[in-house]
Amino acid sequence: MGTIQGKHQDTYIEELSKFEGQTVTLKGWVSKTRSSGKIKFLNLRDGTGICQCIFFKGECEETSFDNFSELTQETAMSVTGTVRKEPRSPGGYELGAQTYKVYSKTSEYPISPKEHGVDFLLNNRHLWLRSKKQHAILRIRAEVVAAVRDFFDGRGFTLTDAPILTPNACEGTSTLFETQYFDDKAYLSQSGQLYMEATAMAFRKAYCFGPTFRAEKSKTRRHLIEFWMVEPEVAFADLADNMELAEEFVGYVVQRVLKNKQAELKTLERDLSKLENIKGPFPKIHYREACDIILKENKDFVIGDDFGGTDETIISSHFDKPVFVHRYPAKIKAFYMKEDPENKEDSLSCDLLATEGYGELIGGGQREESVDVLIQKIKEHDLNEEDFSWYLDLRRYGSVPHAGFGMGIERCVAWICGIAHVRETIPFPRLYGRLKP
Repeated sequence: MGTIQGKHQDTYIEELSKFEGQTVTLKGWVSKTRSSGKIKFLNLRDGTGICQCIFFKGECEETSFDNFSELTQETAMSVTGTVRKEPRSPGGYELGAQTYKVYSKTSEYPISPKEHGVDFLLNNRHLWLRSKKQHAILRIRAEVVAAVRDFFDGRGFTLTDAPILTPNACEGTSTLFETQYFDDKAYLSQSGQLYMEATAMAFRKAYCFGPTFRAEKSKTRRHLIEFWMVEPEVAFADLADNMELAEEFVGYVVQRVLKNKQAELKTLERDLSKLENIKGPFPKIHYREACDIILKENKDFVIGDDFGGTDETIISSHFDKPVFVHRYPAKIKAFYMKEDPENKEDSLSCDLLATEGYGELIGGGQREESVDVLIQKIKEHDLNEEDFSWYLDLRRYGSVPHAGFGMGIERCVAWICGIAHVRETIPFPRLYGRLKP
């Protein structure tokens, strides 16, 4: 059977270079319009780009020229015309318009070309997504997500999804969302790590990639209530292996975005020189070296405490690449983190701090593989051993040294895009005090 096709085949704006001199039909939404006597200009966006469409009186259909004023912002329409090369036009090509068709008209579109407050924009997030900057950010996010999967899939990792409903905490009981699970209590996942340790013992190299939740009453620019995290776990790996993997991973993701999303980075006015340098090796410093750096600028910092956002910014400002801080005090890390055999006060943990003050990009380390030590740690952290019976089985049956890390997608995207707040890095952000739209 043959296919039924209209007179003009639909074309996407990002493909226009293939159709120079040909007549095509573009479908999309009006970005903006302007008129100048016998010539009218329309910018059409279709999700892949923006194209300037030129309506000359006498060259386009008379009704299309006369009714041009009906084409308000966000009117859905198609435009048929001839593709012409034009370096001054977005994307380098324009359309010599002949005729158009309106699918639906728009009036009084809420997000007009003027400044709006953050609260207004978040209330209208479903429409804000259409703006040029937000569109660029989410295209970069999609590239980051694709790069994450390609990196691990291409290195023999098996994607093994972790559950979102869990019976116990991973990152601490104070930030759990509790829900009823029939006759039991359950919690929204803070991390898939414990489950990745199980699948790493089955596949040796495994990762999960999905939403995680933290009930933090925080309004900082770095935090979301719901965010996406990628968490690889590797059997027969130690802290050094873990840092090497994280270094390769971050370098790959950044360079992939630089290669494939130049137009979007340009839209965001990102300083590309800051990203071009993100290649291994990354500097690595001990926790106490990091403390010495902090104390020169923050005399109130107490050695032994975890770092706050300001402390992380102080550390990262001394480096032009992401910096690993390793061997944090064991007392401030989770129960499953292995102690440094050379100094029991330290843990075999590491954080990767992004450049330009974006804070912790990756957190992870080597896990405790001894069942006896892990039981003792669970008691010290005042946790219920029965809740972790399955987790302890991983140490009873074929335990090996293993390590892994987690990276939040939103903070990574914010850093790559050079934007101030993570709320713009996910289509519909969940923030403290905000659940809509």
